[in-house]
Amino acid sequence: MSAVAAVGTASEQPVVRLEGVHKRFGALEVLRGIDLTVAAGTVTVVLGASGSGKSTLLRTVNHLEKVDAGIVEVNGELIGYRRSGRHLRELHEREVLRQRSRIGFVFQHFNLFPHLTVLENVVEAPVSAQRRRRSEVEPEARALLARVGLSDKAGEYPRRLSGGQQQRVAIARALALKPSLVLFDEPTSALDPELVGEVLDVIRDLAVSGTTMVVVTHEIGFAREVADRVVFLHEGTVVEEGSAAQVLDAPRHERTRAFLAKVL
Repeated sequence: MSAVAAVGTASEQPVVRLEGVHKRFGALEVLRGIDLTVAAGTVTVVLGASGSGKSTLLRTVNHLEKVDAGIVEVNGELIGYRRSGRHLRELHEREVLRQRSRIGFVFQHFNLFPHLTVLENVVEAPVSAQRRRRSEVEPEARALLARVGLSDKAGEYPRRLSGGQQQRVAIARALALKPSLVLFDEPTSALDPELVGEVLDVIRDLAVSGTTMVVVTHEIGFAREVADRVVFLHEGTVVEEGSAAQVLDAPRHERTRAFLAKVL
């Protein structure tokens, strides 16, 4: 197994801990024994070729994909399961939804509700999933829209926004949950090139503010700029990890070198 440790002291509980995680789709084993820890306030960027398991790895963190073996913990809490003696029992969907409500997730294709306004999209999850009062959530949602540069779009519907604007709404929606962790699954891959920068600027600001993030991306320059740790996946295993400078500028593994030679 490959061990991936984020920077932090031994006494600090990691925000994310994966141990021996396996995931199979039929005969295809997509994740093959992943160990990963992410410390609070750090940015971990996950790189790898298409099909290497990056998105599947991310989706196991909030139980969008059930693991076949191993464990996933966020803030010390087992995700998707409870221990029953020596066995793990899957949680009821209600409990899984409770856990997900503490983890922000920004999808590749925005996943905004087309029938709701921008403001309503941001307000929806805290009200429905966290049972908070709309009167309390709405001012926070407006502040988040201002934070991502969209305060003037609160009353618009998603179809009237550019792709970059829609993804910034999706980020505001994720932050509205006040999560301890935000997961980004290739947040710029569905955008036209000229719109990528506006989304990456928002993520940069989150990194500066100390938000704990795991980001799957192909944006190597962005990874070099903001990542505390870079993890390189190949065929469902971690073949290399370390600081951005070490992995991107002086990779040790031939698979990492071959990948970077193609994308740089």
